[in-house]
Amino acid sequence: MTFQPFVSIIINNYNYGRFLSKVIDSSLGQTYLHTEIIVIDDCSTDNSREIITSYGDRIIPLLHEVNGKQGAAFNSGFSKSKGDIVLFLDSDDYLYPHAVQRIVDQWKPEFVKIHYRLDVVDVNGKKRGFSYPQGTVKLASGEVWRSLVNIGTYVGVPTSGNALSRQALAQIIPIPADYNTTSDDYLSVLVPLYGAVGSIEEPLGAYRLHDSNQWALVTLTADRFRRFILHDLQRCQLLKERAPQLGYDVPEDLDFRFFGRIWSRLVSLRLSPHEHLIASDRPLNLIYLGIRALWKYSDYTWKKRLIFSAWLIWVGIAPLPLAQPAIQWLYSPQSRPKPIHWALTKLRSLAS
Repeated sequence: MTFQPFVSIIINNYNYGRFLSKVIDSSLGQTYLHTEIIVIDDCSTDNSREIITSYGDRIIPLLHEVNGKQGAAFNSGFSKSKGDIVLFLDSDDYLYPHAVQRIVDQWKPEFVKIHYRLDVVDVNGKKRGFSYPQGTVKLASGEVWRSLVNIGTYVGVPTSGNALSRQALAQIIPIPADYNTTSDDYLSVLVPLYGAVGSIEEPLGAYRLHDSNQWALVTLTADRFRRFILHDLQRCQLLKERAPQLGYDVPEDLDFRFFGRIWSRLVSLRLSPHEHLIASDRPLNLIYLGIRALWKYSDYTWKKRLIFSAWLIWVGIAPLPLAQPAIQWLYSPQSRPKPIHWALTKLRSLAS
């Protein structure tokens, strides 16, 4: 008998009325019909609730009376859901019509999640010419826990790019209040500790870039990087607390094994040294730690390691007006001038 799981699509919304119809319509328009659509509104003050009620009984509305942030929305949505497979969608993103069918077709009993690429689009839904993850890097799959406990991360996608096993979620939900604004991190860290991860190397939905998106690096600000640092510290602490309870060994220097984590600290320090969160950080030390992480723990080719090592050195010691463009072009590819984009593409092809 063909596997026909019930799938819950849980949409989390706060003041995104301008995007809400798109994500609801994309969920209702799935070619796979064995689904339910749950829409949580977390006390919006725009026209979101009018939009939600206009769908009648085609969706299951949950209208919060108190703003509880993302974690509370995920918790209430999951408690109401019945799906064997659960998708949490941010309301500014959306799915392509065949997304759930592709997920079901690829699902295996041992999977705790399948993640898939997301096309990056602008505020109007126009494709920006790249996807998450960027470049040719492949999504992590299989025993992803190995990467998690070794360097504290893995190649993944934002919230809307994940389909999660109810069995795994039931072991970690409700999400604690400490993760009310970082619930996507909480799930991405803990779920792979409970089984295998599948991946689909094609975009099954869209991730929207706009100024009010919490994580989209549309503009270069030190505040964004301080936020990245807080998330990284929280992710590593969560792993140190939870992974040993499940029998995993976590290295003491976990915080310094992923080069991207160190890049964020270096950028924050250069952009706003007086507001940087880690008082002991120094540019030269972060350059050393970043290069060490690249060469000891990353699986990049030696050419790519050289390129990124040069980037670390440049950002760490160049005068700030010269370092800032290098930071912007690495973290925000949509901002690159065409000649720079062409040159970086060539360098990437040579380093692959």
